[in-house]
Amino acid sequence: MSLERTLAVIKPDALAARQAGEILAIVEKAGFRILSLRMARLTEPQAKGFYEVHREKPFFAGLVKFMTEGPIIVMALEREDAVRKWRQVMGATNPANAAEGTIRQRFATSIERNSVHGSDAPETAETELRFFFSTAELL
Repeated sequence: MSLERTLAVIKPDALAARQAGEILAIVEKAGFRILSLRMARLTEPQAKGFYEVHREKPFFAGLVKFMTEGPIIVMALEREDAVRKWRQVMGATNPANAAEGTIRQRFATSIERNSVHGSDAPETAETELRFFFSTAELL
């Protein structure tokens, strides 16, 4: 199996609750290499662009509002099978269904405020990484 990259985002709710340090420790313990990391604050147009795939869904407006309410931490992560492994570490989108010890089970308060984001496929990861990072930042 070869190395793969994925995007990980620590969302505004986790930053407001001061959980970023614990989440970063989980990232490293899970064997990910952090290629690039930075704090950002999404504007409404940026959030709408990033979540464009969800534009027609009923939760879109609330998602955009949530993702612009505070800073986020974006990370480019690398390891074997990174997309699948990060999704495993995050846990189910709904924290009520998340496995014991996953980030969402530990830190999320609802399906909407679920602490972290991760790419859902290698192709999505490539697009999402380019949204936040330049080629030089991913070397």
